[in-house]
Amino acid sequence: MEHVPIYISIVFVLTTVLTVALLYKATNYSKPVIIAAMLWLALQAVVSLSGFYTVTNVTPPRFTLLLMPPVIFITVLFFTKKGKLTTDGFDVKTLTLLHIVRIPVELTLYWLYLHKAVPGIITFEGRNFDILCGLTAPLIYYFGYIKNALSRKIIIAWNIACLLLLTNVVITAVLSAPFPFQKFGSDQPNIALFYFPFIWLPCFIVPTVLFAHLTSIRRLMK
Repeated sequence: MEHVPIYISIVFVLTTVLTVALLYKATNYSKPVIIAAMLWLALQAVVSLSGFYTVTNVTPPRFTLLLMPPVIFITVLFFTKKGKLTTDGFDVKTLTLLHIVRIPVELTLYWLYLHKAVPGIITFEGRNFDILCGLTAPLIYYFGYIKNALSRKIIIAWNIACLLLLTNVVITAVLSAPFPFQKFGSDQPNIALFYFPFIWLPCFIVPTVLFAHLTSIRRLMK
């Protein structure tokens, strides 16, 4: 990714650091969580720097090794007694505020698009409206949890809407990658997410955002 300006990588690394910090705060400063997150990020950084994920003509795609471990981990948390007790200890207010990271994420994707590293379809110029979640997160945080001016139904509806927007962009991004089943971005495939530090988006930031929504919905519906 030599053709990508260094400022884009710096902004994204800082965005990842912010995500880690907010997740750490949401866990009431749990050391096991921060250690696990840092080890996972370090592992994926080393693997991506080796060029492992740039090989896209294999089945199943190596990209699944980024997504499946976090998905399995989240599933265990939500379907085991100990996991449910763990998620019950998370601070929903901070998990809501965590979604502000989606603003710099979307700016990063747009800059990568301008430098021909991702297709326009996965940016806010295409069919990605995820930035709206980041922009509205502080409002939900303030009016929903600080001022208590929003009902639980409204906050749940916001989480579900943002979850659908996240699902949309994840599916579009996967179908825009140079895999055998690619459907979008034939003129400019989604290649940036195979390289460091952008590899942290699918392996950490997206699963963290997903977890934040699912945890918030579960807690609000109890």
